[in-house]
Amino acid sequence: MITPWLPPGHTAVLAGRGEVFFRHHQHADPAAPTLLLLHGWTASADLQFFTAYEELALDFSYVAIDHRGHGRGMRPAQRFELEDAADDAAALVEHLGVGPVILVGYSMGGPLSLLFTRRHPHLVEGMVVEATALEWNATFNERLRWKTVRLLSPILRSWAYPSWLRAGLHRMAGKQTALEPYIEWLAGELSRNSAVHLVHAGQALSRYDAVQWAEHLKVPSAMLITTRDHLVKPRKQRALAVALGAHVIEIAGDHLAPWMNAVEFSHSTHELVRLVAAQRIGTEAGASGDGHSSRG
Repeated sequence: MITPWLPPGHTAVLAGRGEVFFRHHQHADPAAPTLLLLHGWTASADLQFFTAYEELALDFSYVAIDHRGHGRGMRPAQRFELEDAADDAAALVEHLGVGPVILVGYSMGGPLSLLFTRRHPHLVEGMVVEATALEWNATFNERLRWKTVRLLSPILRSWAYPSWLRAGLHRMAGKQTALEPYIEWLAGELSRNSAVHLVHAGQALSRYDAVQWAEHLKVPSAMLITTRDHLVKPRKQRALAVALGAHVIEIAGDHLAPWMNAVEFSHSTHELVRLVAAQRIGTEAGASGDGHSSRG
């Protein structure tokens, strides 16, 4: 089985929470910004970001966590809640002593980034959100669609699921040949998810709504918008960008852009992080300048 380049994997036991799996790349320059990569629903850190790992490693340190019930993430007894997943990530940042960080959240990782920033602002230097929204429950059709999420569990448990999964991956590889060598690896990683936790995570997303508070977060922000996205409508993505006052890069991809538009996704993510890091440095320089002028 062929695997892509992956940073070193680790586990950590977080007090009062459980054991988490994460990948950690440490840049040779200790002054390089540290990123926290937060993946989407039904994915894992590797599945979401493997196409960007190498490029991000050129200029940044980063930590990539598998959320509860996803990939190699913890399997707690309680239901999946977005707030708990955000707190897991914050506890890992504190455990490793790598904060404050720049958050990079794709799809479900967007709500996690916003909740992380709201609940743990001292650990955040900025955020990049990608293919995500303020809410997914504003219309009747959206609420109706979320009610079908419970059907996901029997599908994932079906004896036929592995065959369906590989057939779907082969169809995608026909459109994006760079995926072909990794089909077995992708199938194996997708099979790691916990069916019950995925259902609960989908239900948690159906309740998520940051419309009233996102604009008050006030951290350097940037956003990647996937303009052909059928899961997270571009108009919803743009509404989030406006609320955050985010710098925007758009790519003509669907929700699987990290796989199907891999090079463009990697370049855009790297550029957006670079822009947020520059805002952070500019803010610090401005604060320092203000301080000197007041003393003068």
